[in-house]
Amino acid sequence: MKHFEANFDGLVGPTHNYAGLSFGNVASFSNAAQTSNPKAAAKQGLQKAKSLADLGMIQGVLAPQERPDLYTLRRIGFSGSDAEVLQKAAQQAPALLNACCSASSMWTANAATVSPSADTRDGKVHFTPANLVDKLHRSIEPVTTGNILQATFNNDRYFKHHQHLPEHASFGDEGAANHTRLCSEYGHAGVELFVYGQTATNPDAPKPTKYPARQTLEASQAVARLHQLEDESCVFMQQNPNVIDQGVFHNDVISVGNKNVLFYHEQAFLDTETKFDEIRRKMNSDMYFVKVTTEQVSIDDAVRSYLFNTQIITLPSGEMAIIAPTNCQENPAVFAYLNELVTLGTPIKQVRYYDVKQSMQNGGGPACLRLRVAMNEQEVAAVNQNTLMNDGLFTRLNTWVDRHYRDQLTVSDLADPQLIIESRTALDELTQILKLGSVYQFQR
Repeated sequence: MKHFEANFDGLVGPTHNYAGLSFGNVASFSNAAQTSNPKAAAKQGLQKAKSLADLGMIQGVLAPQERPDLYTLRRIGFSGSDAEVLQKAAQQAPALLNACCSASSMWTANAATVSPSADTRDGKVHFTPANLVDKLHRSIEPVTTGNILQATFNNDRYFKHHQHLPEHASFGDEGAANHTRLCSEYGHAGVELFVYGQTATNPDAPKPTKYPARQTLEASQAVARLHQLEDESCVFMQQNPNVIDQGVFHNDVISVGNKNVLFYHEQAFLDTETKFDEIRRKMNSDMYFVKVTTEQVSIDDAVRSYLFNTQIITLPSGEMAIIAPTNCQENPAVFAYLNELVTLGTPIKQVRYYDVKQSMQNGGGPACLRLRVAMNEQEVAAVNQNTLMNDGLFTRLNTWVDRHYRDQLTVSDLADPQLIIESRTALDELTQILKLGSVYQFQR
């Protein structure tokens, strides 16, 4: 049976804006209050997804969240008509309104953690939505994320869906952004690398002092239990607290893996060599640990260019390619390194650049935009086929964006009651295009 790694990219929502909500995310904070272009952002994301499909990759899309989230605003005391709720929130608590309008679900690397059937005891693909408790604007996502995942992977013979972890800082979970699966082949049992920022139950354990550690060891261990992973299939590794304090808010900002390759910065982890030895032992096959030194690329350059927030994919030819943002081309040190990388004798032979600047300015690169799901051909056939990218879906989604999305959106526009109507109209039509059923609260 054939096996694949599919990528499911998050569709950018109609309220894509730059409110600077993510403390610890340098790009998000530095671009706060800029005017965004939701239409351009959505089209950039679609083009990147279609380009990967054209390379022969299995590429899907995941629907965005409903925004503005009026249900949360009502839950915290704003009342009246929808327009009145929006107006009151804008006047009395603009920061809360901004949080309830965030389009951050576009970064589906944070949507969930996924374990393929080759690793799990029951032989099913397991999904656990991330609770994202560290950030208010993201903590309101998990229930709808679960609905969308269940509508996309909607066959319980092959897919197992879990509830998100308890909504407490002890179980802070940011999903696949802190999870990498290593394997010799996608269909073979692999090693799931869980990267965490702190141990919540040990106040004396290392942790960052400036920015929050969003992923806890306890959350990673809980997901591994839920997914029925054996001890020999898991490695738990701590991210270097010092790099978190330099703006590396997720592991996928400082390392990225694919099959038997882990591409990482030398400052990425604590206890690096000991944990790499554990990976080698549990993999029981060749591993390529591709280290980038500080001399080659500084942490600052890595964060600004998102060198490690790239995707590594295995092309149908068997070669590996890095999918990088054009920002990597524009950074001299990073561009020079990537030109050298393809000559070093590792499995990475190509670098392909894509313009995702609307996402980059809000703090998310190519790796943020996708959720990886390793599947065999039966599991691929069991996916909701209407969510898989092809020429027809690409055309329909671009037409949908043209019909419903604004060219410009400022933070002050979030108080416009018309935005509620536009967003719900767009999402209702999208659920019909993707045949998701009623995944949104306004549809129920």
